[in-house]
Amino acid sequence: MADIVSVSRTDLAQRRKNLRRQRQMKIIQAIWRTFAISGLAGGLLWIAIQPIWVLNTPKQIVIKSGNQLLSDDAIQSLVVLSYPQSLWRIQPSAIAESLKKQPTIAQATVSRRLFPPGLIIELQERVPVAITQAYTVQNQRSSNKQVAVGLLDASGVWMPLARYKSLNPTAKFPTLKVIGLPQQYRHYWPQLYQAISESSVKVAEINCQDPANLMLKTELGTVYLGVPDPQLPDKIKVLAQMRHLPAKINSSQIEYIDLKNLETPLVQVNQQNRKLTPKNLKKL
Repeated sequence: MADIVSVSRTDLAQRRKNLRRQRQMKIIQAIWRTFAISGLAGGLLWIAIQPIWVLNTPKQIVIKSGNQLLSDDAIQSLVVLSYPQSLWRIQPSAIAESLKKQPTIAQATVSRRLFPPGLIIELQERVPVAITQAYTVQNQRSSNKQVAVGLLDASGVWMPLARYKSLNPTAKFPTLKVIGLPQQYRHYWPQLYQAISESSVKVAEINCQDPANLMLKTELGTVYLGVPDPQLPDKIKVLAQMRHLPAKINSSQIEYIDLKNLETPLVQVNQQNRKLTPKNLKKL
């Protein structure tokens, strides 16, 4: 019985000794871990504050638009920074938001580049689908009109022509022309452009100056669409049904096509009106 008690006490003492050793090892490991993390953080902080992590010139900024690299002049016009500028004080998200406010830019992502120090900016530019002309009076006392030229994308965002050309000096411009102030057609432009782009009848010009009569210049001649309304796509479809009209009527004799009322389409031919119903449209 005495041997059992003696063995148990020895075993407990050994266990307590092992536990104390384990606790000491954990404390030592925690201290070394703290020193290691502190040292690493301090080293990174020391590296970060070194003068090499500074933007000294716009040449350290790379802007990509698709597969194209923008010029230094374009970079300076898009990204306005004071130099020298610490790379770590620059907020990429703020620069991206300011870029997306540019009328020619749809999306932008900005990231820091560590080696060599700089910024990498990737842009998704808006694609123009039409060139616009708006005639504005310079002042109330003068009747002289000034032409403002710009570009329009498929969603109706207007872009200054000069601004777009500065970023894309070799870009080809669309052939579709839109006449009128942007606010005159902004709300119905997306559905109108989609219908025209899908139509088999080529449209060269859209005149939006008269809010009561939207006019198209097409390969069939001048087309009156009337007041812009939800029926615009249907009117373009009816126009497509007339694509064989020149085979029936000499194009030089067609003065205009009136699609203001879809139930009574009208072709004005040599001062004589020829009414076209949905039934005889299919025969053209």
